[in-house]
Amino acid sequence: MWRTVMKVAVVTGASSGIGRSAAVRIAERGIGVILTYGSNPQGAQDTVDTIRAAGGSAVALHLDLGDSAGFGSFRDAVALALHDTWGRDTFDFLVNNAGFAHAAPIADMAEEDFDRLARVLLKGPYFLTQRLLPLLADGGAVVNVSSNSATTAAPEPGYSAYAAMKGALNVLTGYMAKEFSPRGIRVNAVSPGATRTRLSDDAFTRFPEVIPELAARTAFGRVGEPDDIGEMIAVLVGDESRWVTAQNIEVSGGYGL
Repeated sequence: MWRTVMKVAVVTGASSGIGRSAAVRIAERGIGVILTYGSNPQGAQDTVDTIRAAGGSAVALHLDLGDSAGFGSFRDAVALALHDTWGRDTFDFLVNNAGFAHAAPIADMAEEDFDRLARVLLKGPYFLTQRLLPLLADGGAVVNVSSNSATTAAPEPGYSAYAAMKGALNVLTGYMAKEFSPRGIRVNAVSPGATRTRLSDDAFTRFPEVIPELAARTAFGRVGEPDDIGEMIAVLVGDESRWVTAQNIEVSGGYGL
């Protein structure tokens, strides 16, 4: 008797915002989800509960993306979750979403803050993907969550270091696509514009006065919502994107038009 094997995705930083939306939208496609959290275990459990309430399957694991020394033990935890929950020894999709933002003018940027941005936004996805690659099934997909701050069309004073790391992630996306293509693994990036998330210490909640200005600079007259981005991520892991790789898709509602 043939047994249908459920596909599985790993989504980092899924305790809130874009990561949570991506995890839920991917699960709606009948895909199991291993989601990660850093400092918000309750948010991760809420994401798991949302997926399970809709009939999906999900597991939450802790991951400190800024500590690459822990990636080996995280890989082991992923392998165990795959075996115990889905009876598999591989997974199909990796969404490198986890991150944080820190703003400071170049003149004021502290070296330790620059280094932390580099560890989390660039070194983290690079070496986490490396560690998980033996578990990633042939024919799978990787989606890297970048930012439109890395484009010349949207430079915002204070975000030089953040944008530089995201720009490097865009370059990395192309190299991953090239190197992983012999295994049929697609690699793409999405670049959100201003999106209502908890990024920058929940800046939208703390500084609601910036929202009208950002909306005015967006062609569709509003800031983005997590589902605007999460849906695109789900599309990029789906079969309808089987002929798409090495692309960076801006999902910003026409920011700067």
